[in-house]
Amino acid sequence: MSVKIVAFVTAKPGQEAALEAAVRKVVAGSRTEPGNLRYDAWRDPATEGRIMIDELYADHAAIEAHRAAPHYLEFRATIGDLVDGAPQVTVAEAIDVIA
Repeated sequence: MSVKIVAFVTAKPGQEAALEAAVRKVVAGSRTEPGNLRYDAWRDPATEGRIMIDELYADHAAIEAHRAAPHYLEFRATIGDLVDGAPQVTVAEAIDVIA
């Protein structure tokens, strides 16, 4: 069963470029994971420094592999000083999805 994750992170003032660079790095690494079906980052034009990370995995095991991947662990360690508040994360399981 496919699993979707949507996460929002917002940069602290002055950290927008650094957060975007960290996001681009984790996107590149995540797209190489075997269970990853899609991994995209979007800039919110209405909120300065807010980025949406849109992820799609083959199953929950693929998410666990992602969370153990070195590029993801590095991302989590890096963004602590860059983001304003905790990431907002929603996990959803597919009901009726076009592949």
